[in-house]
Amino acid sequence: MSQPELSTEKAREIPHWYSPDSETLSITEGSGVHVWDTEGRQHLDFCSQLYCANLGHSNEEIESAITDQASTIAYVSSSKRSPVREELAGRLAAVAPEGLTDTFFSISGSEANEIACHLAREHTGATKILTRWRSYHGATYGAGGLTGDPDTRAALERNAETTGTGKFLPPIPEAFDTDDPEELAERAADHLDFVIRNEGADNIAAIITEPIAGTSGAFTGPADYFQRVQELCNEYDILLISDEVIAGFGRCGDWFGIQTEDVRPDMITFAKGVTGAYMPLAGVMTPPEIGDAVAEDGLALGQTFGGHPVACAAALAAIDTYEDGVIEHVQETEPVLEAGLQEIAERYDVVHDIRGRGFHWSVVFADPETGEALHDPRVDDGDNPVHDVIAGCRERGVLVGGGRPTTQILLSPPLVADAADLKAGISALDDAISTVF
Repeated sequence: MSQPELSTEKAREIPHWYSPDSETLSITEGSGVHVWDTEGRQHLDFCSQLYCANLGHSNEEIESAITDQASTIAYVSSSKRSPVREELAGRLAAVAPEGLTDTFFSISGSEANEIACHLAREHTGATKILTRWRSYHGATYGAGGLTGDPDTRAALERNAETTGTGKFLPPIPEAFDTDDPEELAERAADHLDFVIRNEGADNIAAIITEPIAGTSGAFTGPADYFQRVQELCNEYDILLISDEVIAGFGRCGDWFGIQTEDVRPDMITFAKGVTGAYMPLAGVMTPPEIGDAVAEDGLALGQTFGGHPVACAAALAAIDTYEDGVIEHVQETEPVLEAGLQEIAERYDVVHDIRGRGFHWSVVFADPETGEALHDPRVDDGDNPVHDVIAGCRERGVLVGGGRPTTQILLSPPLVADAADLKAGISALDDAISTVF
């Protein structure tokens, strides 16, 4: 029987986060901090694609590790042990916050956050998880319930209700009507205390929080906010889980973002930067008592590609690279990025604020007279000038990200970007803002 001819003219890939109103860039090549599109145009990758290409493009050590592992054995069932998996678990324990020794490998950050919730619920016997409004913890049905970004939740809840979570306000000035760091920390922590008591502390298994906000705006915790959060968790016997999917692996100037806050979480979740985005890999790191419970009782859950050996080999090579001065480079070079953004904030009244740490920053736009968003995509129709700034940066050969909501843009260059790269990205942003406004 003859086979029907297949036409590729009607076949198409459906991009993630697709919008028919914007051009979808097609990227074919990358080297260092740059990528090239199908038309041969070079772009400075000032958002590390999706805040994950921490080590830039074309890292030969990681590429070699991938090839070597694939030629040895490309796949080992996630229900079996693998030397490369076990070696990576040891290397992660050596750089993680003290006391986090056991790792459950996953594939994506969404799945890592879901398994962290499962482990927390099993360990505590409670069911509810608290997360912040405007947070982003993933877009699968489980992780989407954790996510506080309204666009993501609305897209999911049209088709499946997400339950078992509660929300509290992030520690940002607009939520608590103060710019004073100490007062903001106090009000935000008191609010969280109220939410815990209102929800019933015995019902709450864990609080999941990004130590430095990811796509919701790169804002940091004021003053001693995270110390107070940990005190509340200790007081009410609630686990503190740090979502390090974006903040981890040098992005914020230390191995994990929570380490810049001098707080010890009960668990961390990771993904993105663990391999420098060369392979998909994620996981949850737990203390021995949670790992011991799994060892004793078992765990009837898993994923076919969790802890894929080739991805683990990529992660080992990535850790070698991080240890070779990359994190110190972020610490030393961060002032170039911050100073350049401060100059932009001083130059343009429409730039309401800059927020961030390390190589992860947000530029927030607002009406200079009212302080309100120029265009809030959650409630306003029509054109958004922030999209024009993003497009203007692209026209100047620099890729930046849109925040959640798009009242801001995100700047997260590869951690190997040097001072000249940072200044080039800032210059393009300056020009784009000047043109739009």
